[in-house]
Amino acid sequence: MDAEQFRRVLSDVIRDELGVGEVEIAGKWIGGEMILKPGKEGLQEKRIPIDGLFRKIVTIRDKLRVLEQRINSHPRLADDEKVQLQQYVTGCYGTLTTFNVLFADRDDQFIGQKSDD
Repeated sequence: MDAEQFRRVLSDVIRDELGVGEVEIAGKWIGGEMILKPGKEGLQEKRIPIDGLFRKIVTIRDKLRVLEQRINSHPRLADDEKVQLQQYVTGCYGTLTTFNVLFADRDDQFIGQKSDD
């Protein structure tokens, strides 16, 4: 195995273990844009390609997953501290569920705190 093959294999393993990697945007959003209209007259609206917004959202999701893994495997955090920090991460996921409509695959979406019904 040469160095390039090793990098690809290692990269695939890391993505699988951390739950990060390639994510597809839902087809209806491809080529779309988000338009931010100011509430104050005379100001210009801002147009943002949805593809770019989606990549940023996926990056946030991936970094939250890495943070979650690092919290859970941290050797010096007590279990109650890990639970408390994990609740903050879960709260972030919940806040980001608004963007779930952009994901093609339901398994890639954000999941916040589930209620105990």
